[in-house]
Amino acid sequence: MTRRRTGRAQAWAELLRVSALLSVPGDALAGAAATGTRPGRGTLCAIGASLCLYEAGMALNDWADRTEDAAERPHRPLPSGRITPTAALTASVALTTTGLALASRAGRPSLAVATALATTVWAYDLGLKHTPAGPATMATTRALDLLLGATASTSGSGTPHPRAVHALPSAALLGAHTYAVTAVSRHETQGGSTRTPLAALAVTLAVAGAVAGAVTGAAGAVTGAASGGETGRRPAATAASSVSLSGAPAPRPHPTLPTRLPLPSRGLGTLLALAYARTPATLLLHAALNPSAALTERAVGGGIRATIPLQAALAARAGAPGTALALLGLVPAARALARKVSPT
Repeated sequence: MTRRRTGRAQAWAELLRVSALLSVPGDALAGAAATGTRPGRGTLCAIGASLCLYEAGMALNDWADRTEDAAERPHRPLPSGRITPTAALTASVALTTTGLALASRAGRPSLAVATALATTVWAYDLGLKHTPAGPATMATTRALDLLLGATASTSGSGTPHPRAVHALPSAALLGAHTYAVTAVSRHETQGGSTRTPLAALAVTLAVAGAVAGAVTGAAGAVTGAASGGETGRRPAATAASSVSLSGAPAPRPHPTLPTRLPLPSRGLGTLLALAYARTPATLLLHAALNPSAALTERAVGGGIRATIPLQAALAARAGAPGTALALLGLVPAARALARKVSPT
């Protein structure tokens, strides 16, 4: 009986890809940091909602791909018979409902963002995943997840605070990283690719440069005195020099927040940007030079783990070194879990 329960728990851990779960809380925390808001009750609600919606997407993904996995990945929980398709779909529905309920606790604006996120997740798994729009759709889910954290952390009396818009550059950078990882993942079962990992490597370096450049730019900005600022509010590095992948100018800093980053945040942000780039770079290069399913899968796993140092770098660039260091502490745990359960 004990062995059966252990095997069932392992099957669910594989289905839900629990080793990738640690890459989720940083979305909401980076979103809160981008708005210059300390994590609070709304942030916790956003984290809970994000975790539920992420796992809902994982279960739904395997349910939708059960026929394909039977041919290409017969060891997966559904084709191997360890979990029934009905159980996976039921879990996805239950997790989606729970995620939306948690988001609603942070206010109507948060529920609206969470609903858009859940809709995007289901659209990806049920149809868009195997289309050219797949990577962009997945990138949108991560961007929306960060915006959920920003909205939940700043919403009050059912109205989103204008500072939530300052999370858009961070959401764009996180989305660009996710797009690259998703594009590479499409070749996991096809023997690999040369061009796609190289393109993903270029995107990774560009994102790292944008984060580091934003930190440097904010450090050189003229300090805006906080007249009548709110007590306990941290500085936020949402300076006009922040980089948007779309080329659009970044939002102006909130008038009550100084634009100069403290020295610890400047140095930490740059170091974390380098750490982020280093995590997947070697794996992507190997996957490009020696195309194979195995090396491609390793590169995708490295890209998923790299999400955490990227979130930490985004938090540091927003003037939240404490949040950045806390997120960095998740990296060893994510690496350890990845050895037991594949994140892909």
